[in-house]
Amino acid sequence: QVQLVESGGGLVQAGGSLRLSCVASGRTFGSYAMGWFRQIPGKEREFVACITSSGDIKYYTDSVKGRFTISRDNAKNTVYLQMNSLKSEDTAVYYCAGNRNTGAVRTETAYPYWGQGTQVTVSS
Repeated sequence: QVQLVESGGGLVQAGGSLRLSCVASGRTFGSYAMGWFRQIPGKEREFVACITSSGDIKYYTDSVKGRFTISRDNAKNTVYLQMNSLKSEDTAVYYCAGNRNTGAVRTETAYPYWGQGTQVTVSS
């Protein structure tokens, strides 16, 4: 089992950047595929990006392609989401999630482990 803690959220102006971090507990982080999801109040949580356990394959939702980058440092048990050219519609609570068995997939239900979330607010 792994526990996940996100950080790095905050308030930023449109066009600005933020880097989210998600630190995992335990010694087996390197065997987990990781994902980032986000949720706007009143809406369903949506997929943002995911990365394989080795970091060699990444997937993004279309709305963040070219602006967001997911990466990981297995030596530090950390997955990152670099967010550039932020827009007001990126405002949401961002969650990291992990799974050991399903790989880097876009499906929320494939991830049994979740962090508590970090708020990102982009002002226009």
